[in-house]
Amino acid sequence: QVQLVESGGGLVQAGGSLRLSCLASGSIVSINAMGWYRQAPGKQRELVATTTSGGSTNYANSVKGRFTIFKDNAKSTVYLQMNTLKPEDKAVYYCNVDLTYNSGSRRVRQTYWGQGTQVAVSS
Repeated sequence: QVQLVESGGGLVQAGGSLRLSCLASGSIVSINAMGWYRQAPGKQRELVATTTSGGSTNYANSVKGRFTIFKDNAKSTVYLQMNTLKPEDKAVYYCNVDLTYNSGSRRVRQTYWGQGTQVAVSS
């Protein structure tokens, strides 16, 4: 009933930029929060940035000042603008969306994960 589709990953040189996007589609009633997480090889998944329905944002210390999360409510899409990329930013990036959707006559609140998109940074 709900799908998340990510795009925008790739290979970039250190110091370069990438923009990730995540589109949520389906019988969505409202989106409560959207965010990005990442998982590097051999490491646990970690929070990168989140944004709420009210527009407040939160960033991991490691990306503050370099990454920006923003969303287009009309398109149910969240973006992650990544600037000044470093080799340590290499990971699979996952979007995470906390939303409410219609399921028949019911409204269901659930958190969804995107399929992941690879970001690689060469030094």
